[in-house]
Amino acid sequence: MRINKFISETGFCSRRAADKLVDAGRVTINGKLAELGSQAEAGDDVQIDGKPLQAKPESIYIVLNKPVGITCTTELDVEGNIVDFVGHPERIFPIGRLDKDSDGLILLTNDGDIVNRILRAENNHDKEYIVTVDQPVTDEFLKGMASGVEILGTTTKPCVTERVDRRTFKIILTQGLNRQIRRMCKEFGYQVKRLQRVRIMNIDLGDLPIGQWRDITEEERKTLFEILDAQ
Repeated sequence: MRINKFISETGFCSRRAADKLVDAGRVTINGKLAELGSQAEAGDDVQIDGKPLQAKPESIYIVLNKPVGITCTTELDVEGNIVDFVGHPERIFPIGRLDKDSDGLILLTNDGDIVNRILRAENNHDKEYIVTVDQPVTDEFLKGMASGVEILGTTTKPCVTERVDRRTFKIILTQGLNRQIRRMCKEFGYQVKRLQRVRIMNIDLGDLPIGQWRDITEEERKTLFEILDAQ
């Protein structure tokens, strides 16, 4: 088996990344420096940077319907931290943030690579929210929100808005400024009463109850990686 495939099948990295490791002289097979196209098989002593190649632990990807009051931090001394709340047997961490006073979908994982890939693409992927405000939602308000709003010294990117009912609307963002939706609403004189995230990219909250979590499905995982690979 070609060395790049041998490495990738352990889950250590992709074939392309394995080729780069080989090309950089960081891979040995039975003590000999590997070359692009070198062969390896079960039982061979394959090392990367002088350390035996080991399979990565199984990757975990879960969807949590976060309640209000839970803080998206891995700092266990913070009361109401998301790690203790989920209580997963493996060490996992949230991908990005969802404000303490907001509820809804947040992803957690033990896969540091995907965290970086999703966060790097944060200004390019959809995040959908359902927002309830303190007064009637007008066409003018929806148009203004969608067109871009001056907050934090910048203008928000154009986005999609849609009325849900008299005081509730849907908004789909492709960026993640600090407390962005609340700040945008405030510019129009609206106060957010409830902010719920219902989708990140291809992952939907669906009917998952508040406070509950589930593993993402194989189909969701496949589509997620296809989206990330295309960026």
